[in-house]
Amino acid sequence: MVKLSLFGMLRRSLVHRRARSLSALVAMTVSAGVATALLTLYADLDAKLHKEFRSFGANIVLSAPASSPLRTDALARVQEAAGPDALAVEFAYAVATTDTGTPLVVAGTDFAAVRRLDSWWQVQTWPDATASDVALLGQRAAQFVGNEHAVALTFAGHAITLNGAGRIKTGGDEDSRIYMPLPAFSAWTGVGPSVIELQVPGGAAKVEAAIARLQQDFPEMQVQPVRQLVEGESKIVDRTHALMYGAVLLIALTVAVSVLATLSASVLERRRDFALMKALGGSQMQLMGMFLLEALVLALAGVAVGFIVGSAAAWAISEGNFHTATLPRPSVLPLVLLLNVVIAAMAALFPARVLRGLQPAALLKGE
Repeated sequence: MVKLSLFGMLRRSLVHRRARSLSALVAMTVSAGVATALLTLYADLDAKLHKEFRSFGANIVLSAPASSPLRTDALARVQEAAGPDALAVEFAYAVATTDTGTPLVVAGTDFAAVRRLDSWWQVQTWPDATASDVALLGQRAAQFVGNEHAVALTFAGHAITLNGAGRIKTGGDEDSRIYMPLPAFSAWTGVGPSVIELQVPGGAAKVEAAIARLQQDFPEMQVQPVRQLVEGESKIVDRTHALMYGAVLLIALTVAVSVLATLSASVLERRRDFALMKALGGSQMQLMGMFLLEALVLALAGVAVGFIVGSAAAWAISEGNFHTATLPRPSVLPLVLLLNVVIAAMAALFPARVLRGLQPAALLKGE
């Protein structure tokens, strides 16, 4: 009989006080939805951010000693030391004179490798990787070339004419250079590669470990990190983590206050019901159990709806920002459920204390 009364009261509260129940349900759904979205994104956030940073180019630069080129096997050795996931590209530099008499820096490199390493470069048209007489002109360097389609250059009395494939724009030193295939560059100038730009995937810790390993394996080279990129990546990842933690905490507190207000108002509205149950022999534990059960039902319903909404939001955020879909993760469901149950239980504590102070006789007399 008591069991039927408890569930009858619960059904009456949820059905006949729809406005307050809906308000609490919306709050719990928001909590579960935000937590689901953030936890789903957090599960592979590091991998997605590191993948995005890989498009920003090298994070380590290795340089040969002054006035001497790299060893012929330097690129292969660096690639082996850095690991199979790393990207390494050689560069050779010389100062040549254009047909307008302007000295410019000309760089020899592997266009196919640079395209993978520096995918952030704005390039009109990447030249054919097999072509040997092509050139990419930096945005500023192109202004000092008489004919962009037939780029005439002279180095130490040796002239060469290259087919201009297009312009590049980076906003950096690359805009003032002319790039050409490394084999043709070395044959023309006699200058070998002196710089290797390396991209090591992972966070700051992995990059620092790679630097230490490279410094030990290649003591003759200068191994330097691209500080702005490495430190920037680390700061962005850390701040993103902190932002997600803060967002979950703020939402949880806001929802707890909202549910607390709703449940407190529910207790005040139903004082006579609770007083009648006490007068008919209902124990304090039964009253509190019924009230907590109401809060938990709302929490569970909020989790059921919030998990679906949050998973959809995580998919949309991931697709919009990282261009990769994030699938629903059932593994986050226990954490979301725990969060909502804790919020509901904490929000029910104050109203439960009010229940303990109810005086059936006074309330039933209308005092």
